[in-house]
Amino acid sequence: MAVETVQRATGRGIWGWMLFDWAAQPFFTVVTTFIFGPYFVSRMASDPTTGQAAWGYGIAAAGLVIAVLSPVLGSIADQTGPRKPWIAFFAAIKITSLILLWLAAPGSNLFLVVLLFSLASVAAEFSTVFNDSMMPRLVPKSEIGRISNIAWGLGYLGGMVALIFVVLFLAGSPETGKTIIGIDPLFGLDPKLGEDARFTGPMSAGWYFLFILPMFFFTPDAIRGLSMGPAVREGLSELKSTLFEVRKRVGIFRFLVARMIYQDGVNALLALGGTFAAGMFSWSITEIGMFGIILNVVAILGCWIAARLDSALGSKAVVMIALVLLLLATAGVVSTGPGFTLLGLIQLPTTDSGGLFGTAAEKAYILYGLLIGLAFGPVQASSRSYMARSVTAAESGRYFGIYALAGRATSFLAPFLVSTITLASGSARLGMAVIALFLGLGVAILLRTPYPADKPME
Repeated sequence: MAVETVQRATGRGIWGWMLFDWAAQPFFTVVTTFIFGPYFVSRMASDPTTGQAAWGYGIAAAGLVIAVLSPVLGSIADQTGPRKPWIAFFAAIKITSLILLWLAAPGSNLFLVVLLFSLASVAAEFSTVFNDSMMPRLVPKSEIGRISNIAWGLGYLGGMVALIFVVLFLAGSPETGKTIIGIDPLFGLDPKLGEDARFTGPMSAGWYFLFILPMFFFTPDAIRGLSMGPAVREGLSELKSTLFEVRKRVGIFRFLVARMIYQDGVNALLALGGTFAAGMFSWSITEIGMFGIILNVVAILGCWIAARLDSALGSKAVVMIALVLLLLATAGVVSTGPGFTLLGLIQLPTTDSGGLFGTAAEKAYILYGLLIGLAFGPVQASSRSYMARSVTAAESGRYFGIYALAGRATSFLAPFLVSTITLASGSARLGMAVIALFLGLGVAILLRTPYPADKPME
């Protein structure tokens, strides 16, 4: 197995790499989860159930493409060497798709909007594969968990800044036309036409373009290898060998299977949690945005704590703790409705005090959301460092491609099951309950996985 010597990158190079997460996160925060997604479900579709199903199927389709192509592209990238040209190519697709989301007016073609969102999702994930595969070349393995969690925390900070801007200055009430601070939305946006939500697409595109530039300017890349034609042939050949090889590296294989399952649950919870709340409580963009701000504040704290725990306890311990918190949060979320929580074991008053989150059930939902906020950053950042500590820099492209495959191989399954059960039962709550099964099974497999994953099985 080839081993590449790792020399610590400069401070500018490391910060350039970490700023990629800052650049990428607003797409996931304001488009996928808290602003555009709920707008699509609650205002573009004929009803919330149809909207959640269409959005879920779009996420599933993107996940299927990502699962199939990520390891292929990762293996080819190992042969060509530099990751930055790949990131630039997919950045162009992502930015173009996001700009076109401006066309998603109420009553417009749902299929076209879902297609644009899915293209942006695919391009975002592929860019992340190549960015992640740069990490083992930047710092020694002992520092990987720390910079991974710090980068993830920066991402949530970036997402929160973008979300605060939307809530304070763009998201107007359809009734009054004013934002939460009592001003007209900037740029003359009309909330009645959904322009405040639609603007998040072009806004996220501009943000991404601006803040990935430091990575291109300062972060060291791999040396150039084969030209594209030979790289494709060699990469596909090496991928085939790697797929056979990984089954013999039992610890890594077990980790990848565990992540395949639990990450499916995490992805579904992040993508559908905001739309679930929008349908259940009829939250406006402002309320969903405030919920997102709360989650992102807590997520930054969670990543800050996890950066220290990862160094002290190891990545596996952080991932396990985070998954248990997500299980508890999921159980709380799906057991809460107007007037009750924990499936009715606790009855709540239905009076609305007015203002944001005016009912007791909404406040209970916020409390469960705090657990999600604490956990969803560390579970992903420490999973990334778990993998980086288990492979060499020379094999990082193909193994992070398989890592992305493990995160997406069944990523269509949880959204598909959530959407299908939602449609079949007419209950979004029953659909969301599927997520707990994925999280629980992932925990069970991870318990028997060595750390680092390349350590011999006991």
